Amino acid sequence: MALIRAAFSVSLRRLTATNTLRTFASDSGKKEITFGNPIDHATGEEKKILLLEEQGITDPYYLNTLKRGPGTKDKPNVVPSFESKRLIGCICEEDATSINWMYVHKGDPKRCECGYWFKAVDAVDQLATVEDPYKL
Repeated sequence: MALIRAAFSVSLRRLTATNTLRTFASDSGKKEITFGNPIDHATGEEKKILLLEEQGITDPYYLNTLKRGPGTKDKPNVVPSFESKRLIGCICEEDATSINWMYVHKGDPKRCECGYWFKAVDAVDQLATVEDPYKL
């Protein structure tokens, strides 16, 4: 009985060893790998954003930092907003370690503590203007 068990154990080890030593075989010819266009797989809002990026519009929600202009009462810094008000932050000095946060309401220019003026205006909904050229 012990002899049969030992022989079975050795044959099992050989069988396992041969399975683990197998190598992966493939053809040696190199093929060019290409991936599909991500726009073909995207749907909804993601697809609209990708189409806008193709047109060169990278900030459809107006989230990037805006550079301040003259900021006078007659010519305030324009802040696009989809709502009736928008929360903005003003870095008053170049070396400032804090941000002055304030709400800017549409139609009412508002002055920051540093003296710059800001005004909220209607933002253009760029996602609504996107036409899908890939639509069937």
